[in-house]
Amino acid sequence: MTKDVLVAIKGLQFEGDMDAEAIEVINKGEYYKKNEGHYVIFDEVTEGFKEKTKNILHVKGDSVELTKRGLVNVHMSFEENKKNMTQYSTPYGNIMIGIDTKSIKMEEKEDRLQIGIEYALELNYEHFADCNIEMDIRSKNKGAMLV
Repeated sequence: MTKDVLVAIKGLQFEGDMDAEAIEVINKGEYYKKNEGHYVIFDEVTEGFKEKTKNILHVKGDSVELTKRGLVNVHMSFEENKKNMTQYSTPYGNIMIGIDTKSIKMEEKEDRLQIGIEYALELNYEHFADCNIEMDIRSKNKGAMLV
């Protein structure tokens, strides 16, 4: 994988009987591999705000960690069959979130890293939604198919 990558993130959030809410974004990023771990760093823009959020994705073995710094601040840990709690800081206040990871799937190829995570999301200790997120990280020169 090259240093310059494109990061496509698709998410689905299921709240009760309501239809799934789909979210999809594509960002430019940087990829590094260190000590058998994959690192992807990319900026995220939030509509209505000038400040960006720096995202650091760390994938190692069967765990995924996402750290956000900037407009929002959080360190999210996804470990299969494990629930992790963390503080999510937003411009509107802080929220305690729980991440109960059901499954993590990862496929690594020469110029591509695909990650799928299914998890239940809790807000302030109460179930909020069942979520599914898919990340497709490709070398920038191979990423034209993402756009």
